[in-house]
Amino acid sequence: MIGKLFGAWLGNKVAGENRGAKGALIGYGAAAAARRSVPALAAITLGGWAYRRWRDRRDRRADV
Repeated sequence: MIGKLFGAWLGNKVAGENRGAKGALIGYGAAAAARRSVPALAAITLGGWAYRRWRDRRDRRADV
């Protein structure tokens, strides 16, 4: 629900005044893109963090 409201607000700002359905379409597209991209970005970030942590631990053990 919040994503739809944010999408509508974003579409309104992008389309400007008196643009009809253009703002609604842009807002819907932005909400759909965010819904698909945010989980993927979160997974990539978490994977990178876990890999760095694993590598740092491995390097510390090799130094000892």
